[in-house]
Amino acid sequence: MDIGVVFQCDPPASEVVRLARQAESLGFSHVWTFDSHLLWEEPFVIYSQILAQTERVTVGPMVTNPGTRDWTVTASLFATLNEMFGNRTVCGIGRGDSALRTLGYKPTTIAELKECVTVIRDLAHGREADYKGRPVHFPWVRDGALEMWIAAYGPRALALAGEVGDGYILQLADPDIAAWMIKSVRAAAEKAGRDPASITFCVAAPAYVGDDLAHQREQTRWFGGMVGNHVADIVSRYGESGAVPQALTDYIHGRQGYDYSEHGRAGNTHTEFVPDEIVDRFCVLGPVEAHLEKLAALRELGVDQFALYLQHDDKENTLQAYGEKIIPALATAAPSRR
Repeated sequence: MDIGVVFQCDPPASEVVRLARQAESLGFSHVWTFDSHLLWEEPFVIYSQILAQTERVTVGPMVTNPGTRDWTVTASLFATLNEMFGNRTVCGIGRGDSALRTLGYKPTTIAELKECVTVIRDLAHGREADYKGRPVHFPWVRDGALEMWIAAYGPRALALAGEVGDGYILQLADPDIAAWMIKSVRAAAEKAGRDPASITFCVAAPAYVGDDLAHQREQTRWFGGMVGNHVADIVSRYGESGAVPQALTDYIHGRQGYDYSEHGRAGNTHTEFVPDEIVDRFCVLGPVEAHLEKLAALRELGVDQFALYLQHDDKENTLQAYGEKIIPALATAAPSRR
């Protein structure tokens, strides 16, 4: 199982670059960032510095969306970085949440997301793409490559991940829910005539190594609120019909709006509705042994990468604990069963 890390692009950007260098030295495979330009700094500028100052890690957004940049611009950003640094990027993408809602827009449609995934991937590979009825291509791309990993919770987005995604991103670390979601993506892949084993499965969630569980919960409760935004959309569309696991929908009954000025931040006052049980299920908390136990369970489900959100008050120690104890232990463990 690969281990990635997810940063917010808070200033100074040099600190994000420093942490990315540290992550590579500790054995992390991927460095991801949020992509929400009104809340944080522009990630693609920072990616250039991360790639220039590292040798191995793959970088990308967790996640971008079809609505805030022209698709050809997004493709050109990835293709340029890959030309400069040797195909070391990956595109995590979804319908959009904070990046669009802070502009007063709604998330994009599944149809738009599907078209966007195809256009960006084709252009980054150097292939001709059909962009809104017009053939376009980058004549300067040579030996281009870019995987598109689709973030999804709802049934139509999960189906899309199975139909066209190179990877699937689930933003929560509950093994029971992960099993349900992975099964759905695999079924969609089979229905589309694809090999489900060709899809990379990534689970992303906050991780905090330590013994003070009550403090860890308060530092990561924001994540349940973030997930709740996506779940609320699904419930409004499908109701409580079983379109997603009941465990994922029950906890949002107490949700009373959301303030994006506190999005993704420890101490978010709009996430008090999130109970401890959900924090424990969605995140990876506790001592090293607890992390290894949960990650082993996810690996058995076929999860290929765990990407830990590092938004709390003990970034350095958690990063170090993963590098010194958790990553080596996973490297010597049995491989996942796909």
